[in-house]
Amino acid sequence: MNFPDLSNHQNRRTFLSSTGVGLGSAALSSLLANDLSASDSSSTSLPRGLTEGLAGFPHFGQKVKRVIFLCMAGGPSHLESFDYKPKLAELDGRPMPNSFTQGQPIAQLQGQELKCLGPLTKFNQYGQSGQWISDFLPWHQKMADDICVIKSMVTEQINHDPAHTFMNTGTAISGRPSMGSWINYGLGSESEDLPGFVVMTSVGGRNPQPIASRQWGAGFLPSRFQGVEFNSTGDPVHYVSPPPGISMQQQQELVAAVNQLNRHRNKNIQNPEVDARIAAYEMAFRMQTSVPELMDVSNEPKHILDMYGASPGDGTYASNCLLARRLAERGVRFIQLYHRGWDHHGGLERYMNICCDLTDKPTYALIQDLKQRGMLDETLIIWGGEFGRTPMFQGKGGAGRDHHIKGFSMWMAGGGIQPGISHGATDELGYNATEDVVHVRDLHATMLHQLGIDHNRFTVKFQGLDLKLTGVEKARVVKEILL
Repeated sequence: MNFPDLSNHQNRRTFLSSTGVGLGSAALSSLLANDLSASDSSSTSLPRGLTEGLAGFPHFGQKVKRVIFLCMAGGPSHLESFDYKPKLAELDGRPMPNSFTQGQPIAQLQGQELKCLGPLTKFNQYGQSGQWISDFLPWHQKMADDICVIKSMVTEQINHDPAHTFMNTGTAISGRPSMGSWINYGLGSESEDLPGFVVMTSVGGRNPQPIASRQWGAGFLPSRFQGVEFNSTGDPVHYVSPPPGISMQQQQELVAAVNQLNRHRNKNIQNPEVDARIAAYEMAFRMQTSVPELMDVSNEPKHILDMYGASPGDGTYASNCLLARRLAERGVRFIQLYHRGWDHHGGLERYMNICCDLTDKPTYALIQDLKQRGMLDETLIIWGGEFGRTPMFQGKGGAGRDHHIKGFSMWMAGGGIQPGISHGATDELGYNATEDVVHVRDLHATMLHQLGIDHNRFTVKFQGLDLKLTGVEKARVVKEILL
C-alpha cells in the first residue's frame, strides 16, 4: 500500500466518524480493524455470501446446528459440584500427600503447607443414571439424565486470562481466532439479521472475573466473524439506534453510499477486510430492527419468565439464558454466556451458594425450554469454567480452593451426546485425571465433529503455517460420549 492509498483510507474513516450516524459495534470494530490483517492471510478466502460457509463445509452430516457455551468464569470447583470424593472427606484437615503435588504447578499455594479440604456439601445420586451431583446444584439434580458429565478434563494454563484464552482459542497466544469465529467462518450463520456469534456476560459471586473482548476475537480471520457482545442492560449494542433526526431511509441511503464507495475502491486494492467491512455495515443496519425485537421479552409467557427466574432488562444470567434461547431460534450459530463470579479462593461455601443460586435454575430452564421446543437435539450445550479447583485448603475469608488444571469437570448436552452418563475420572482426591482423560483440544475436536467439521481438515494458512483450532498437538473426538 503506498502513501496515497493510506491517505485515502484515513480520509474515508474521518468522513464516517464525522457523520454522527451510529452503525453498531459490529461495524465499528470492522472499521477500526487493521487493514492489513486479513491481506496477510490471503488464503482465507471469504465465504461467498453473508450467511454462507466455506465451500465443502460441513465435511459430513451435522448432528447439531449451533453451540451454546455456558462459561462459569473463574473456575467452579468440581469437588463441590460433580466429582464426589469420600476419601478427600476422610483426609479433611490432614497434610496433602506429597506424591500428588510434588513438582506440580500450583497457582497461589506454591511453597505453602498443603492441607486437604473435604467437600463442603453433601453429594447424592440422581436420575435413572445415578449421576453424582452436590446439594449446591438442586436444579442440576433434576436434569441428571439430560447431561453428560466429563470428570477428567485437563488444560494447560493455570491463571485466569491465559486459561480463558486457551479454552476459547486452543492456544495461550493472544490474538488467535476464538472457537465461535472458527465455526462461523467455516459454516456461516443461519441468521441474516443478527451476528453469527453473540456474547453476553453477567456477574454475581466472588471477585467478578474480568473478561477481555479479545476472548471472542476473530484473530487472523476476517473481522466480521468476531463475536459481538450484547449488553445486558441499556442499549443492547452500542450505536445501533439512529441518533435523533435520522430516519431509517436516510440511514439506509448512507450505508448504501458508503458500501458503494468501498466496493469501488476494493476493485483496486482487493483487500478482503474491506469486504468484511461492507458486510458489517449491512449487518449493523439490519440489527437496528432485529436487536430491539430480540431483546424485548414482553411477549414471553409468564410461565417461561418464571421458569428461568428472569426479569426483563435485569442483566442477570437468568435473562441471558432466555435470550440465548431466542438467539438460537433466530439462527445464531455460536452463543456464549459468561457468568463472572466463580473465583473462590476464600469463602467457598458462601460463594458457591451465591453462584449456584444465580445459575443453577436458569441452566435447567434453558435445557428444558430447548427440549420442549424440539431444539435440544439440534443444539450443543457446553457448561464449565477455564479450570477447576484444588483439593487443598486455601484460606482467604473462610475455606477456599486454588486454581487447578490437572483434573476438573465440565458437562455437555444436546444433539448427538449421550445423556445421563459420566465420562472419565480423577484420582481418589480429585487431583489428577486418571481415566479417559479429555484435553481442551479434545473438547474442541468433539464440538467441531458434532457440527459436521473434521478438525484435522479445518485449517487456515497464516504467516506460513497451516493453523487450526485444535493446534498441532494430537487431538481426538471423544467418541465414547457420542450417540
